[in-house]
Amino acid sequence: MSDAAELPKRPPRWFQRYMYVVGIGGNLFFYIQAWEIFTRRSANDVSLSAFVVAFWAVASWFAYGLVLRNWVLISANIVAMLGSGAVVAGKLMYGV
Repeated sequence: MSDAAELPKRPPRWFQRYMYVVGIGGNLFFYIQAWEIFTRRSANDVSLSAFVVAFWAVASWFAYGLVLRNWVLISANIVAMLGSGAVVAGKLMYGV
């Protein structure tokens, strides 16, 4: 096999843009949860362990994006880390 056959092909530009939207938009659910916590000043029904695991997972994907220098992974997971971090902070502030 030649070296050229082993290189992955770059996805089309439209698909990369689509994945930016999906990657960032899909992680907005963290912000919805954080909004509920901070406006109600209550996090009684929120699982701290679940959101700590979510933060760990998206931080790992962020690191993977850095290694690959993949801006879709990097930007989507920055959004996710900030959102999941806000939920964890809200749970620590307003949880039981």
